[in-house]
Amino acid sequence: MSGGPLRVLLADDHVVVRAGLRALLEGEPDVEVVAEAGTGEEAVGLAARLLPDVVLMDLRFGGGGGLDGIEAVRRLAARAPGVPAVMLTSYSGRADVVRALEAGARGYVLKAGPPEELFRAVRGAAAGALGLAPEVMDELVGHVVAPERELSGREVEVVRLLAEGLSNRAIAEALFLSEATVKTHLVRLYRKLGADNRAAAVSEAVRRGLLHLGREKRGRPWTGAP
Repeated sequence: MSGGPLRVLLADDHVVVRAGLRALLEGEPDVEVVAEAGTGEEAVGLAARLLPDVVLMDLRFGGGGGLDGIEAVRRLAARAPGVPAVMLTSYSGRADVVRALEAGARGYVLKAGPPEELFRAVRGAAAGALGLAPEVMDELVGHVVAPERELSGREVEVVRLLAEGLSNRAIAEALFLSEATVKTHLVRLYRKLGADNRAAAVSEAVRRGLLHLGREKRGRPWTGAP
């Protein structure tokens, strides 16, 4: 980092979000937004060319088919290893946090959090520190203090049917349960897997060896449908 303003690149697929972030950041006397990107690919390319002090990276870009924020951070670490990235997202699920940090992110803050947390994470990343929102820190501490709990047999059945792309109603019919009971199982297994959506739950179940998608899908493409 030079002695001038802290140079930040914004990467988010929503123009309004980027405008709000730019207004917040440029309200700080020591921060300058040098560029904006609407996709993960664009963010990596701009960062490699401009070498900002920090990239503020959205976790999930819309549009489908492109890089998500975590893969963009991973590629950024390869193409511009001296440029730190801070994830900015609405999600604080443990699985996403761990994946982001493993990819090389130097911070993880929530869009709903106070601006001071954002500023602290950006400045910390530029200085070589790790900046995490309190909710994110709680997730990681909980991961250490209360290790991953095993899923019940019924919860494993539910996550296997999730991997087949079944809706709550279809899962209920397959397991002879009510939809309300299926929702209760989903809440519990999300908590145990540190996930906040179906795709993350299935991904984490695969990582733990609870699922083997080649067999679980039984020829059906999994779409992660709600």
